[in-house]
Parts: sequence; structure tokens; C-alpha cells
Amino acid sequence: MGTTLYGLKNCDTCKKATKWLDRFGVAYAFVDYREHKPAPETLLEWAGKAGGFESLVNKSSTTWRQLPDNRKAAASDAEWKLLLREYPQLIRRPVVVKDDGSFSQGFSDNGFKKLFGAG
Repeated sequence: MGTTLYGLKNCDTCKKATKWLDRFGVAYAFVDYREHKPAPETLLEWAGKAGGFESLVNKSSTTWRQLPDNRKAAASDAEWKLLLREYPQLIRRPVVVKDDGSFSQGFSDNGFKKLFGAG
């Protein structure tokens, strides 16, 4: 396959990303992480590539803003993993993982052109 796109099927940004991949003929698998929650090891790997759990989380989301302050103050990897497994929609999306190990978060036309060498 080569590329896996993780996100939420109803997310507008994920829809834009899949349309972009389809338009440029990039083969990919889509995983809705509300239905298939990432394993704790996967979350740890993503956090490492994103620059930490703080960078992995979309803090402008409604879900984040509605969390109690004590949940937002995760102090350990274990607490972050528990929070993100409970609320996978907190993960900035989409998450793109390629077979070569490259990782990206979010969507932009230029970012995807650079990641996939298209355009």
C-alpha cells in the first residue's frame, strides 16, 4: 500500500486530504481512529515523531475546550495515551504514515505535494 491516512471519516480536513490523494493517484488506506483506536505504542510513536504529545493534540478543538482542566494537564505519557484512546478526536488530523516511516499531521496542498512529490 505505502500510505495510511488516519483520521475521522466525517472530518472536513480528512475529506480534503483523501480527495487530494485520489486526485494525484496516491494509493492509501484510510483508518478511522474513532472506530479503530490507535494502540498505546502507536500513540507513543506518533508523539515522538510529532515532537511530543502536546504537538499531537488539537488544542483548538471543541473536545479539548470541553475537557476538565485536570484532564488537560496530563503529566505523563501514560496519562496522554489514556486521554487519546478515550478521545481519539483530539489527535490533530489527518495523520499520514508512509511505509518508509515518514509521518505528517494536518493537511495542506503544498504540504502534501512535498510529502508525496506530486504537483
